[in-house]
Amino acid sequence: MSIIIAILAFFSLGMFFYAIYPFVEGRLQNWQRRRMDKIAPQLDRMFLRIPYRRMLAMDIACTSIIGYLAFYITKNPYLAAVSAFLGLAILNFILRQMEAVRKNKFTNQLVDGLMILSGSLKAGLSLIQSLEALVEEMPPPISQEFGLVVTENRMGVPLEECLVKLKRRMQSEELDMIITTIMVGMDTGGELTTVFSNLVLVIRERNRLFSRVKALCVQGKLQGRIMMFLPVLFGFAAYRINPGFFSVLMNDASGRLLVGYAVISEIIGIILIMRLSHIEV
Repeated sequence: MSIIIAILAFFSLGMFFYAIYPFVEGRLQNWQRRRMDKIAPQLDRMFLRIPYRRMLAMDIACTSIIGYLAFYITKNPYLAAVSAFLGLAILNFILRQMEAVRKNKFTNQLVDGLMILSGSLKAGLSLIQSLEALVEEMPPPISQEFGLVVTENRMGVPLEECLVKLKRRMQSEELDMIITTIMVGMDTGGELTTVFSNLVLVIRERNRLFSRVKALCVQGKLQGRIMMFLPVLFGFAAYRINPGFFSVLMNDASGRLLVGYAVISEIIGIILIMRLSHIEV
């Protein structure tokens, strides 16, 4: 019966918004345009072209689904309304995760890209022609990023400026080494093929070391997360079994002081574990 009531409430809310939509359409579009202006640079960095109406539909879908789930679980309309607005943050979170995955994939493709550049230069091609070969042979996202470099250079932008823009977009230490090597080689006339071969070895060793450190840190982070949620889950289970267990803690001044001490200690422990588990390579 509760499921039927929740479904009817969801559809009633949908019909209500459908009825008032013509009156708030202008303000909604202005708000959505401002939102698009904020996330447009992020979409451009990922070479995503999402139409305005599709973005609006995604926002409405996120808010509606989160609001419905919150109402179905809590049966509280106020909490459901707050959760619906928090649903807007889901799209931003998804975009940030997509950008992080894309940058990680780009970094993993740099070794293969360097080998293509080195082989093309050894075959007698120029640097621009080698970049074009990289764009043709490699999959996205590295082909998209270096394809933009080639396109900008064809339009008259100096290659150095194109590479600097690429470095700002991707913000990768491995890419910084490659671009610095290219720019120094262009200024001094050095042998880029030999330098690229050495860079391949350096980046491979760096990635191997980074993977090893990351694997060692996973255990510490996992233990920290388990210890972080264990007191909360234990307290919730004890309260559900016998609420009287917490009556002394909540009603007595000494009990509240102990609860505050436990919460502060928990927060300090979480911060220490996260800091100790984070190692820069």
